[in-house]
Amino acid sequence: MADKVLYTRSKGFFPSFERRPGPIKTNMHYCPGCGHGILHKLIAEAIEDFGIKDKTILIAPVGCAVFSYYYFDCFGISVPHGRAPAVGTGLSRANPENIVLSYQGDGDLASIGFNQIIQAANRGENLAVFFVNNAIYGMTGGQMAPTTLPGQKTQTSPYGRSVSSEGYPLKVSETVAALDAPVYVERVALSTVQQIRKARLAVRKAISNSIERKGFSLVECLSGCPVNLKMHAKEMNEFLDNQMSRYFPLGVYKDIADSRDPLVRPEKIFDVKQVRELLYPVKVSDGVSESFRNPSRIFTTERRVKLAGSGGQGVLSLGYMLATMGKLRNFNVSWLPSYGPEMRGGTANCAVVISRHPIGSPLVDKDCNLLVALNQPALEKYLPTLKKNGILLYDESNARCPEDPGEERVIYTLPASDLATQLGDLKYANSVLLGAIAVMMDDLYLDEEDKVDFDRVFEEAIMECFREKETVIQNNIKAFYIGKENARRITRQG
Repeated sequence: MADKVLYTRSKGFFPSFERRPGPIKTNMHYCPGCGHGILHKLIAEAIEDFGIKDKTILIAPVGCAVFSYYYFDCFGISVPHGRAPAVGTGLSRANPENIVLSYQGDGDLASIGFNQIIQAANRGENLAVFFVNNAIYGMTGGQMAPTTLPGQKTQTSPYGRSVSSEGYPLKVSETVAALDAPVYVERVALSTVQQIRKARLAVRKAISNSIERKGFSLVECLSGCPVNLKMHAKEMNEFLDNQMSRYFPLGVYKDIADSRDPLVRPEKIFDVKQVRELLYPVKVSDGVSESFRNPSRIFTTERRVKLAGSGGQGVLSLGYMLATMGKLRNFNVSWLPSYGPEMRGGTANCAVVISRHPIGSPLVDKDCNLLVALNQPALEKYLPTLKKNGILLYDESNARCPEDPGEERVIYTLPASDLATQLGDLKYANSVLLGAIAVMMDDLYLDEEDKVDFDRVFEEAIMECFREKETVIQNNIKAFYIGKENARRITRQG
């Protein structure tokens, strides 16, 4: 006798949850009593019933919401914490045919992402936002959230939330509804069957508004987090209906979609040729073939470089130029910049790793092969990261040679800033230093063939980094050769 299936999984879901880790591929992983599974079902059914699976993009940021990609059979993007509205704006505007759904928790939307959601709502972006409010940080262990109730105990408010010190819970629906642009805002609860039916209608209305391009819709869903709130299913529903709903009243806060015409954004005017040139820049030189390899032995192992100074000295550009040189000769490269709150005048450093093999980490916090210091604080701070037999290159315009380098090291120096100033601009000090690096490489490591190629690849990198800035290119090239003329090796110390 054949089985007759009356109800089955919505086609908005994958037939089998193969993306879910572990052996179980038929059920969701959410905790018993969690509201995510309920809301997933309501959204998946709407996607199937509206026939929009091939046009739907579900955006989920950090939090329990991120696991939606295990389950939904539509396009999906995981985004950084709080940044779903920005990504959704881009997707919606780039192709108005997209149906963009943003699925966010309270620790995401109402905290780090609150400004993002308010600005997207205020612009009237064509998004359907589903906001899961469970009054606690669920994924990270139960800390106080922006929506935690007054007096509610959490891991970070063990005596209960105090409105005198932590303030009041954030009422997102009321705030969004007060804006002019949003067309639909409703708060529902994922508790009893009656409330879930109302939530189902709200989900469909929000998605329908997006299909009709009416603009911004938000459905706030009061949801249970039984593990972190330490309640069983019945207690969880009572908490939602009797306590959370008292502070966050359920109902429609705004519904003006019927009075709004479909969104029509101004057509973008752009030059096809300019766009093509930006996407596919013209090569400034012939470069080398994919099989090219520099023969010098130094390039057989990974090389780690630390460059440091103050903002405005060209530290980050120096690292970027060095990384570009490596890229142009078929190396794997990484460039990791770091700078203080003030770019110009603050501290700045970057790490460059160059290797023929995959790079395990872009960090260079120890055992660096080359330290380039543009001032005294940088020299003193990062000298301990230089490995034994490593090379120190410093700008003697701003720093002095260390009396005790601590290990056997090779030291090169030149007055890079003074030489750059003579050229007319301090910003060329980085290319002066690259000239000194060329001298160091010639002295210690490069075969004759690679000595010529080092100068050549520098010029190619400058042309790539400063494309269409002929004066800057020429001045950097001039600075490079001035650096080669003036660099000097002090001594081997130890």
